[in-house]
Amino acid sequence: MCICGRRMWTEAVDGQNVVTILQLVQNLMHDDEDKRAHRRMQYVGEQGHMALLGHSLAAYISVLDRDRLRKLTTRILSDTTLWLCRLFRYENGSAYYHEDDREGLVKVCRLVINARYEDYATEGFTVLSVKQPVIYQSASCRPGLGQHLCSQLGLPLSSLCIVPCNTMFGSQHQMDIALLDKLIRDDVETGKLPLLLIANAGTPGAGHTDKLSRLKELCVQYNVWLHVEGVNLATLVLGQISSVVTAATKCDSMTLTPGPWLGLPAVPAVTLYRHEDPALSLAAGLTSSQPVEKLRALPLWLSLQYLGHDGIVERIRHSAHLVSTETSSGGSVEGYFSGDREVQDSLNRWLGEQLALLVPTSGVDVVELEDEGVCVRFNPLMTAAALGTQESDVALLVEKLAEMVPVLSCTLRFRLDFREEVLQHACLSYIEDLSWPGLGAVRYESRRTDLEEGKRQQELEKINTELLKKLRELDTDLEFSTGPEFSEERNCIFIGMATEDLDVAALVDTIASTGREIEESGKLLENMTEVVRKGILEAELQLQKASEEKLMEEGVLRQIPLVSSVVNWFSPVQSSVKGRTFNLAAGSLDTTDPIYAMKAQTNKEGSSETPTATAKRLPGQKLFRRSGAGSDSFSETSSVCHLEETFREPLPAETSEHTESDLEVPHTPPFHAEETSVSDQRVPDGQGAEPDSIR
Repeated sequence: MCICGRRMWTEAVDGQNVVTILQLVQNLMHDDEDKRAHRRMQYVGEQGHMALLGHSLAAYISVLDRDRLRKLTTRILSDTTLWLCRLFRYENGSAYYHEDDREGLVKVCRLVINARYEDYATEGFTVLSVKQPVIYQSASCRPGLGQHLCSQLGLPLSSLCIVPCNTMFGSQHQMDIALLDKLIRDDVETGKLPLLLIANAGTPGAGHTDKLSRLKELCVQYNVWLHVEGVNLATLVLGQISSVVTAATKCDSMTLTPGPWLGLPAVPAVTLYRHEDPALSLAAGLTSSQPVEKLRALPLWLSLQYLGHDGIVERIRHSAHLVSTETSSGGSVEGYFSGDREVQDSLNRWLGEQLALLVPTSGVDVVELEDEGVCVRFNPLMTAAALGTQESDVALLVEKLAEMVPVLSCTLRFRLDFREEVLQHACLSYIEDLSWPGLGAVRYESRRTDLEEGKRQQELEKINTELLKKLRELDTDLEFSTGPEFSEERNCIFIGMATEDLDVAALVDTIASTGREIEESGKLLENMTEVVRKGILEAELQLQKASEEKLMEEGVLRQIPLVSSVVNWFSPVQSSVKGRTFNLAAGSLDTTDPIYAMKAQTNKEGSSETPTATAKRLPGQKLFRRSGAGSDSFSETSSVCHLEETFREPLPAETSEHTESDLEVPHTPPFHAEETSVSDQRVPDGQGAEPDSIR
């Protein structure tokens, strides 16, 4: 980063043209990582271009003379505030425009502190020590909001009171009003000052709305400022809305986010509030005497005029209609599995990621709630306008959801079966990873005990890497991988989602048998050099012994040139040397008589041999699938037999004369080094042939 920044600054010393600068910006916006990820981008329509135009116009307007700038900014600010108050039914309200959607609440808190502590303007924070202010926040509010308030206001965290949600009656995402009443009374009795209550009109996680009318009564009783925020405030522009949301119009302040609601990029959030003292509003920072700061409302001013009242209402109505679209998912994960919540969280997280990938215009994402855990959230009020979500997208989302729910259910059911099957194999280890969204993880354990720990780990990595490669080459719908990028487990094979017709036993048996084949092949190759060396030495000794025996059998005269020809002519000798084979698996020399006998028997029997029965698969049927989905049993010629033959080469016909060592490596035909017989006729000098040859 430092080198690139230094190079860019060096090139910019003499200045660059506009084309070069724009090209640089484009490269920074669309790097290679973004191209590979195909990240979802916001749809920018004409109304979006109006909002973007507002930022450029604000820069031009800021250079006007002071009087004209003041008149123009006052008109823009007053018009925008009036339109928003009418749209959201907030009578006699003022507006504060801010980039950070939390900044408006910070300013409102300062306003309330200035209003409740009369000497705060002169004494400062010393007056707060007499009566400590208390800010009440629902447990369902967005995370970190209360801590941000205390940090910006300079208040201790003890000034923040988290109000739990209902546990027995009502929604579990609504504030417990009875408990709130008790908390406020206790704070008053201990000399604290209840200052402000933050309520929700649509919680960030589940979209629930607090009982705002009852909360307003409680705030009036204890003189507490009521601030409301949430996505359901967008429905205030509709003709027919819930009375629970309508109660938000009576609150002391509310924060609106029209940007995501209307699909407007780079427009500010708005905090509407009611207060009669302009001096306190100015002291709190809710109003400003600087005309340039009032230009924050310009992008929203242009966009609201472009959309008009009907256009704004139609966009909100369309998003709200997507929420109420009647759908059915066709299945449920409940009832299939009662295991760890972490497992269900991982599967739900996978579900949300897959739905977002398959239907990007739906705007679904993943949230984690305190009681429910990880959930898939569909919140069109916040995403539909920006992404252009239509009813067809919702229908496609439901279709994909209906396809994935049975897969999740089957995976949950088969996880325990997979674990039990793995534990039945001594060469396999079951890896417990609750965060893995799939069938599970397994590791092939080497059976060798003669290796040091370092070499054993290398051997383990080599076997499992090759095993993963073999499994990926299979004709199956299962996904095999090395697992999450930051997983603590190494040298493991992670298996993805399962379908209802999965044959778990066949899958585990195939993993075990394939791992054994890889391990045995590795041991054979490792010992090959030593075996061949010893075999050659033994062959040389036997060849030398055979030569000596031949010398003793034929006599000395037959070894003398010229004389041997005369002796052989008068008294021919019938000499033969038995052929021999070199068995790599056993590392020994054997006679070739059984091999020739086996070949003769094979030729004699011909086509009378009966082929070995193999497992049958239907055309197009994948591996590890039971022939009858949903049945509890299957025939002996199921996929287990077929899968074993997938990884094994056909064996040659065996005879009773094969040694036990020949059967230790059944899938690697032994290499034969045969000793052929040599003619008893002598050849002329200089052209003599060796008595034995290896082929």
